[in-house]
Amino acid sequence: MTLVAGIDIGGTKTAAGLVDPHGTLLARHTLPTPAADGPAAVVAAAVRAVRALGGPVAAVGVGSAGVVDPVSGRIVSATDALPGWAGTELRRELEDALGVPVAVDNDVHAHALGEAWLGAAAGRRHVLLVAVGTGIGASSLIDGRVHHGARSVAGHAGHVPVPAAAGVVCTCGGTGHAEAVASGPALLAAYARSEGPVASLAEVSARAAAGEEAARRVLAWGAKALGEALGGIVNMTDPELVLVGGGVSGCGAEWWEPLREAFAAELLPPLRDVPLLPGALGGDAAVLGAARLALETLETLEALR
Repeated sequence: MTLVAGIDIGGTKTAAGLVDPHGTLLARHTLPTPAADGPAAVVAAAVRAVRALGGPVAAVGVGSAGVVDPVSGRIVSATDALPGWAGTELRRELEDALGVPVAVDNDVHAHALGEAWLGAAAGRRHVLLVAVGTGIGASSLIDGRVHHGARSVAGHAGHVPVPAAAGVVCTCGGTGHAEAVASGPALLAAYARSEGPVASLAEVSARAAAGEEAARRVLAWGAKALGEALGGIVNMTDPELVLVGGGVSGCGAEWWEPLREAFAAELLPPLRDVPLLPGALGGDAAVLGAARLALETLETLEALR
């Protein structure tokens, strides 16, 4: 039976999975991403993760942080979470090291492909997936295929302007973007300004669930801003459904309810039945989506023979 590996490369960890053609995850291996040691160390960690899976693989798919050229497998740009990552010829370097075909795409695109293959979007052809964590990224599947845009930059949902962020500086250097008020760090900072520092967003969420008004207010504030942005995106792209994942999506009803309310308020009348749902695959989504890329690469190569 043909087996492939899917890899999810993030700023803090690299996860790999051994996957069969049906999407069964047969083995997993996760290790810290040695981001501070530079791109060569990150690539070497990805190679180790694949080899640790314990089975021969016919191809490898990768979902990587950063903007990725899916044709060449080159990292076009990246944030400081992976210093020096921009310019890495990731596909070529992994093919040289592993000796099998490699396909590379952005990690959020891989996340969307995983959910569309085996998760909450299975059977759907037009899907918007949004990952809300340290940043806010998105992937739009159009007729089952990832929309990359002319420069492979499509999907930066966090940089849609929203009223709540007016004048607030974003991580990109601009102002007024959703990420500046709705990302995990933005929510933590907003809570700290009101109530003092807190260890994690999970603690803010727990306080909100326990009825603390300040925590509920901060979560609702960020969720409303995000809901407004997503409603505007849906008005333009007309997906069958919207999936939301990432660490912030675990904040519970105190976050989800205002998110859904703001989202619904923005939708055009023909779109008011578009569901807004959590993803189903959790941390395995990007690994499985990357594995799907590997399987598609094998199918393409076989067709060319």
